[in-house]
Amino acid sequence: MKEFWNEKFNTKEYIYGKSPNVYLAEKLKELPSGEILFVAEGEGRNAVFAAKNNWQVEAFDISNIAKEKALQYAEESKVEINYSTQDFLEIPYKENSFDAIALIYAHVETTKRASYFKKIDRLLKTGGFLIAEGFGQDHPNYQKKYPNIGGPKNAELLFSVEEFKESFINYDFLELQEVETSLNEGEKHVGKGSVVRMFAKKKL
Repeated sequence: MKEFWNEKFNTKEYIYGKSPNVYLAEKLKELPSGEILFVAEGEGRNAVFAAKNNWQVEAFDISNIAKEKALQYAEESKVEINYSTQDFLEIPYKENSFDAIALIYAHVETTKRASYFKKIDRLLKTGGFLIAEGFGQDHPNYQKKYPNIGGPKNAELLFSVEEFKESFINYDFLELQEVETSLNEGEKHVGKGSVVRMFAKKKL
């Protein structure tokens, strides 16, 4: 997978653009700034946005090329982000240390997903927020109509409302639904797609 993503990101252009994901930006504006973790952050568009809005940012991705581009973008934007390329399960983040954790198109392999979700739960403070947007179960129908919309070709990597409900049982779901949306994120997310959106608060 590392080679796959390095090859994908190995271009001068930021393939998903430099603007943040719209849903993430909307939700961050509703929250007081604090410490945030970005899962599978890619080229840094969301991490840099958060840093510009006074969040202390941690991010990780398996692609070292994505990291280089993210840090370059952060430098250009005159903000700081901490970025790791270690395996998430091996990164020694402190438990109960993040005020928010974001999963924006973080379509982790199914063999690791349960472990990722358990660690995310441990890292998030009580009262903290999860923000997620990723392609959902209906998305393959859109991929046929909109070839530039992107997203996993393996249906097992798609998100579902049920998976989030089962994985984060100790949460109040302020929003959890699969909806149609129009994306215009760089050259790889263009057109209409079906996405699962989650905005959830860890219960006290």
